[in-house]
Amino acid sequence: MKLILITTPHYFVEEDQIITNLFDEGLDVLHLRKPDTPAVYAERLLTLIPEKYRKRIVVHDHFYLKNEYKLKGIHLSSRNPIVPDNYSGHISASCHTLEEVEADKKNCDYVFLSPIFDSISKPGYCSAFTPEIIREASRKGIIDKKVMALGGVDDSNILRVKDFGFGGAAVMGCLWNKFNPSTDNNYQALIAYFRKLRDLAD
Repeated sequence: MKLILITTPHYFVEEDQIITNLFDEGLDVLHLRKPDTPAVYAERLLTLIPEKYRKRIVVHDHFYLKNEYKLKGIHLSSRNPIVPDNYSGHISASCHTLEEVEADKKNCDYVFLSPIFDSISKPGYCSAFTPEIIREASRKGIIDKKVMALGGVDDSNILRVKDFGFGGAAVMGCLWNKFNPSTDNNYQALIAYFRKLRDLAD
């Protein structure tokens, strides 16, 4: 099962080191999502990540970065819903209903469906789907290998994501909560937690 990491909304000093370490540990894909931040910050972060890993990065903003840094692709959302003219390459998209999944899967390499569980990074953002709804959608082929579970995924429920028939899981809060840039001296707890998630997702 694919394991995808979404960045925190804000940049921090150790970010490039952590991302590089996670790729070393087997991270499949990183989604670079920094809403309302200047492109120059994204460019700086990308230059600090080894070139061999950039082809595993998907951008949510500043789509020109895809070609400039030879990235994996772009991600469509309510903020940036339009594919640029003459674009070719990976496309993914955010979905919040099964109807959106059915519509967007046709034009995307994969889609996120959220929130599957109660969000860790967004308090009050609660699961929108019962296990019964998810199982039925999987039985109908709506949820398949092109659909990634997002929202509240952690080590306690990632096996359920696999059991539901998703092609992968996108994580954010459960991992980034293991490191506080303001107070922590190292990020080994974050790396150890990623290894646990990776092993469960395999």
